[in-house]
Amino acid sequence: MRRRIIAGNWKMNKTPSEAVALINELKDLVVNDAVDVVYCVPAIDIPAAVEATKGTNVSIGAENMYYEESGAFTGEIAPAMLDDLGVKYVIIGHSERREYFAETDETVNKKVLKAFEHNITPIICCGESLTQREQGITLDWIRMQIKIAFQNVTADQAKKAVIAYEPIWAIGTGKTATADQAQEVCAGIRAVICEIYDAATADAIRIQYGGSMNAGNAAELLAKPDIDGGLIGGASLKPDFGKIVNA
Repeated sequence: MRRRIIAGNWKMNKTPSEAVALINELKDLVVNDAVDVVYCVPAIDIPAAVEATKGTNVSIGAENMYYEESGAFTGEIAPAMLDDLGVKYVIIGHSERREYFAETDETVNKKVLKAFEHNITPIICCGESLTQREQGITLDWIRMQIKIAFQNVTADQAKKAVIAYEPIWAIGTGKTATADQAQEVCAGIRAVICEIYDAATADAIRIQYGGSMNAGNAAELLAKPDIDGGLIGGASLKPDFGKIVNA
């Protein structure tokens, strides 16, 4: 059995003091020995969040990082900086990064490789727009994103990665892919990992669904055989996050 993983993507929300308050509010609600719980927080919140989660079952992740070790890259964050703070996960290639900050499949691949160099687990995002779904090219699009993201990634590394399938049309819109739609794509992702590597790697990799997962629909989505967790946006900032963790 693949271990479940529920990660919150806080996006650009919460000051450091607000982050500590939220972590303390959620602390008792997210206890679950069978689930990996992750808060991916804004960079400025990371030190406070790491300190506030000490002694809990929660790991801290970053929302982004750069693919160079250091240098003249004003405003960027190096993987060694995250590692030094105790960050365990990093979201890579979220659709908002792609849309607003010109992230590409190629830069996603560079970041994935760099994350593994620093023993940070990448949460690799993929997903289609509403137009792409209506055109019937969802799986073609996702397959391309996955193949490029995993270029030069070894099988042993791939087994440790997390993939987050997030249909862009369902992020923050209140719309959610049906459990069957989400399962179809997550199964397709597992199939392409099998093609790139082998069945053992495909069986090991964890695939999340993200796209307006909430306390009301989490149990149905998580019951599907190829959905191993969730990447949660708005609902991760509320007490309901505990219900998702325990769904």
